[in-house]
Amino acid sequence: MNPFAEYVIAFLLLLGGAFTLIGAIGLARLPDFFTRLHGPTKATTLGVGAIMLSSVIYFSARGEGIGISEVLITVFLFMTAPVSANILAKAAMHIGVKTMDGTEGKPWEQ
Repeated sequence: MNPFAEYVIAFLLLLGGAFTLIGAIGLARLPDFFTRLHGPTKATTLGVGAIMLSSVIYFSARGEGIGISEVLITVFLFMTAPVSANILAKAAMHIGVKTMDGTEGKPWEQ
């Protein structure tokens, strides 16, 4: 395998792991539902996307071609994560989930 490809794969794996870790810490540490929603939908999506991209590069560099399963998983993840976050946020706003004091963007209290 090409040494340059190995460096790119290692970088993407580390980047993906770091984003996923930051998303998990945000999910555990942020104070309310709406701020916790950003952890898994933003950082973790980028983390899993970087890990999947490293998988595509790895199998392409080995000569096995681009795996359709990795591409489909990545596309499915990037399509479903924002939609599910939007639906969760709208449902939480509809049932009146409390937010932290000082948080902006409360349309039902204006």
